[in-house]
Amino acid sequence: MLRRLPRPSFRVWLFLILLALGGLIAWLDPWQAPAPGPVPTDEAGEPDFYLEQAQLTRFDADGRAHQRLESPRLVHTPHDDVIRAVTPLAHLIDREGRLWVASGTQGRLGPGGNPLTLSGDARLFAPEERWQLDTETLHFDANVGHAWSDTPALLQQPPQRMRGDHFDAWIHDNRARLTDNVRGHHIPEGAQPGQADAVNLEDFTP
Repeated sequence: MLRRLPRPSFRVWLFLILLALGGLIAWLDPWQAPAPGPVPTDEAGEPDFYLEQAQLTRFDADGRAHQRLESPRLVHTPHDDVIRAVTPLAHLIDREGRLWVASGTQGRLGPGGNPLTLSGDARLFAPEERWQLDTETLHFDANVGHAWSDTPALLQQPPQRMRGDHFDAWIHDNRARLTDNVRGHHIPEGAQPGQADAVNLEDFTP
């Protein structure tokens, strides 16, 4: 003879439902996006948007990607149409397809995305030519491919290094120049470490 089991009470059903919901929430939690950080504040005003872990790519008039900016955070302020970046890393591609890499502690893209200004331990590196520029503030006009600095700069291309008060580079022409109070050192081939010839150059083209 079959015996009928007692029907679960309301409390049992409620417990089972809560248990199932808890399991579903625990399963969904790893898939949830992390909460955004605090809204950044800036002397320039209230931002209308900001991006975290961002990669911004700019294209030229012919539709070719010529500038990529990576940053943990990009902030745009609408009243001046400026994008500010934290520890930006910029990849610049010239008309010949050569890569140039620039970085800094802070970055600023002007209205319309140009020019790019890097400040605080700014650096411009040319991997193919193996020269590197270090300065405090570096500007780059993507429209004409002109990078420049009005702050003292150190230009290095082993085995030579040079310092100057002003720096210019035209990436499409693969040409760089140091001017104003230029001093440098060149280590002759076969020289012992520490030996160097002083040079005084106004132009340096890698």
